Amino acid sequence: MQLSSAAQTDIGLLRSENEDRLLRDDELRLYAVADGIGGLPGGAEAAATAIDALLHEARTARGTRKALNLVHALDEVNDTVRQLADRLAPETGLGTTLCVFAITEKDKSLHLANVGDSRCYLFRAGRLQQLTEDDTVENEVLHRRARGEDVVLEARYRNALTRCIGQPMPLETKVSHHALQSGDQLLLCSDGISRQMEDADIARRLGAGLAPAAVLAALIADSLAAGGVDNATGVLVRIDAI
Repeated sequence: MQLSSAAQTDIGLLRSENEDRLLRDDELRLYAVADGIGGLPGGAEAAATAIDALLHEARTARGTRKALNLVHALDEVNDTVRQLADRLAPETGLGTTLCVFAITEKDKSLHLANVGDSRCYLFRAGRLQQLTEDDTVENEVLHRRARGEDVVLEARYRNALTRCIGQPMPLETKVSHHALQSGDQLLLCSDGISRQMEDADIARRLGAGLAPAAVLAALIADSLAAGGVDNATGVLVRIDAI
């Protein structure tokens, strides 16, 4: 399998610190975006710790000639960030999102896990598909309403997270698997991109036929032009040949 990739992050126009972190490892075929939770102390440290712990798990698995188990890996990442919270912010806690995928040569597929509201998109044959679901109050309310519950959604809480890395309870991580095709583009991004742009605009950038680095530069420029209210981070992988 042949692929091309790029990664880029920007502090944005309003934030004093970039609390996003990313992972782009073409050798391990492992990619991730982490967005430290604003409003809590140590957001940047939580995101950096999550990425470092994930990379450690991947390297350990490779050293033992085993495939990376994303459920186990994210459990370990969560425990590591919780230990950080005990040291830095025992009263309030801290946390981060984490959206990660691994590409496997054996079955030519994508193995994807997500906690929080960083996203993974698949762009294939001119169509954009969001492969992850945001762990937000809004989506939780929608699910509860679908089960017949009478739940009121307060607009100010609609984007609040219901899950994050660093939480005290078990993650119950769900992993999805997706077969890959030549020409597929896989975009991981923080909400500094996804909430600043419409899906149609993201699709337009991915469909422009540019190299991954140029596409990411354009996406981040778009997020800045839309106000740049948050850190903007993206990792883009293009499957050139299966």
